[in-house]
Amino acid sequence: MRILLVYPNSPRELIGWGDLGAIAEPLALEYIASVATSRGHDVKLLDLRLHPNELELHLYAYQPHIVGVTGYSMHVLRNLEICGRVRQIVPTCKTIVGGHHATLLPEDFFEPQVDYVVVGEGTRPFAQILACLEDEKPVSAIAGVWSRVDDEFVYGGPAQHFEIDQIPAPDRSVSVDDQDKYYIDWMKPIALMRTSVGCPYRCSFCALWKIMDGRYYKRDVLRVIEELQSIPNRYVFFVDDEPFVNPARMWELADYIEEFGVHKEYFAYCRIDSFLRDRALMERWHAIGLNRVFFGVETVFQDELNDYNKRQQLSDIILALETAREIGINVFTNFIVKPTYLPHHFDEIVGFIRKYNVEYPSFTVLTPIPGTEWGATFDHIIEKQPNGRPNWSLFDLQNPVTATTLPKAEFMQEYHKLFRVFSQKYLTAEHPFYVAMREATQAE
Repeated sequence: MRILLVYPNSPRELIGWGDLGAIAEPLALEYIASVATSRGHDVKLLDLRLHPNELELHLYAYQPHIVGVTGYSMHVLRNLEICGRVRQIVPTCKTIVGGHHATLLPEDFFEPQVDYVVVGEGTRPFAQILACLEDEKPVSAIAGVWSRVDDEFVYGGPAQHFEIDQIPAPDRSVSVDDQDKYYIDWMKPIALMRTSVGCPYRCSFCALWKIMDGRYYKRDVLRVIEELQSIPNRYVFFVDDEPFVNPARMWELADYIEEFGVHKEYFAYCRIDSFLRDRALMERWHAIGLNRVFFGVETVFQDELNDYNKRQQLSDIILALETAREIGINVFTNFIVKPTYLPHHFDEIVGFIRKYNVEYPSFTVLTPIPGTEWGATFDHIIEKQPNGRPNWSLFDLQNPVTATTLPKAEFMQEYHKLFRVFSQKYLTAEHPFYVAMREATQAE
């Protein structure tokens, strides 16, 4: 069968990256591609962020038997548009939707242009869907899959137990023509990679831990090394929800990276308490290529840290920033901006950034993401579709979708000023961003 996997575009692609740029490889679809290619199917991957006008071209020319899409809440309406266009151009084509939002609110895809909605980890259900279609059997009772049967969606029951080391390695060959276009500011080209899945923490603004039922799954370190060795890119971003939560494992992985002579430059998410737990571990990782971490600072107000269940003090944030600077690791930070903020809240964030020399601040608006306690109902969401569902296109973490205390225009003005603090005050010729970018360009 011919299978077209599509990563959607949206009006705003970047989520809180400030003046920096980022388009990262569609890792989830590369995992799905691996399932299909291993079964002998022909697979194409279309990244609409890079090729926004090529959907119809691919549908007419390729005539796929299956189209699969994925994405977050902000992609819901776009993915429905894509599936609708598929239905118009290739009426016999089966459409499959998966991803973060499909897992938490599959009902948003119970539409005529969608055939299957996959909940949770997608490789095993996708393999089972393929098996049924290959044998021309009805697809109506697959665990973790909602199937459209006689214009109604039927659930196949809870997904099977998650086995991380049974998931095949991603097939990056399907995106080989675009690999040199994936980047996070100066880190280009960059590959994404997972060494673990899930998070044991319970931050109230996050739904990732709910998707994995609060469990933390670790890949076999030798399989991690094998995948690292297969990646030609100089830069690798560990997109684990929390890679450094298990120090012993990360010491072991670091030793194997050195033993096998893997030479990369790494970027990784890292909780502040994980970073501070074992300074020697972070120094070890810096020595083998960890040049950058992503800290979820979230807020400069201690009461909000408590509300977010971050399990950290403001003093910990300050210490982590200082420690990273001493080690030589660049820090990319994120601050959550509440819709209830007044001008003095914005001023305090700016003051913190300047006082502690935060070099790479980014900002997101607190959003009631499905799966969080704030996203449990739609009552407080003011931006809605005519059908009463939220206007998911605005759930890009850059728009307030709940009421602001300030007039919305004034709130957005204050919010955009935060980004200008970074761009105007910090992006000088000698700022580490430009220094690193020049070094990366020279290395090429």
